Amino acid sequence: MSDAKLILISHHLCPYVQRAAITLVEKGTPFEIRYVDLSAKPDWFLAISPLGKVPLLIVRQDDGVEAVLFESAVICEYLEETQSGAKLHPADPLARARHRGWIEFGSSILSDLWGFETAKDEEIYETKRKALIEKFARVEAELKHGPFFAGEAFSLVDAVFAPIFRYFDVFDTITPTGVFDGLPRVKAWRSELASRQSVRDAVTYDYPERLKAFLLKHDAFLLKHAA
Repeated sequence: MSDAKLILISHHLCPYVQRAAITLVEKGTPFEIRYVDLSAKPDWFLAISPLGKVPLLIVRQDDGVEAVLFESAVICEYLEETQSGAKLHPADPLARARHRGWIEFGSSILSDLWGFETAKDEEIYETKRKALIEKFARVEAELKHGPFFAGEAFSLVDAVFAPIFRYFDVFDTITPTGVFDGLPRVKAWRSELASRQSVRDAVTYDYPERLKAFLLKHDAFLLKHAA
């Protein structure tokens, strides 16, 4: 286990940061979290973030040497390899590779989700909604008995999908999206993840208000659809 001090650089709405925060808590690893305003990125942040994005994980060694990790998948893999606590990847190489594939699938859902939540007209909204429905139907076919993605053990795949489902916790208070209709296993998985402490603690208390403000700022059709 690494004894380095870990500092997670975050943004209040970023689902990729949430993956790392969930992983840190599941591992039982102490860490500090710092938030940045991505609409006015500070110089210190730009100096250490090659892509100008979050998350970043600052790894501060006992000898004072610092390393900065970027990209959520890299950060989560590093935590899995260096921190004690529950294993979040399967031990079997084939199963582990399949999990990595589904992590990438989760990232592709986030791409569609961005288009869905920022859609300004009904045509784009419906196109992205249908894309989400199709992808979650594939997830439904993959899920077995639960309660988590691979059964009884919480994994990095769960850490990836929990922030995706969190969006819909807010969307559902605005208008029905129908994305999970007819997907009982996905619904059960979503409910299980929503109740997990590491998932709940991965965002600040005002996450719903921040997300609604984001939708308003982007003139989201989702809000017009509700009206």
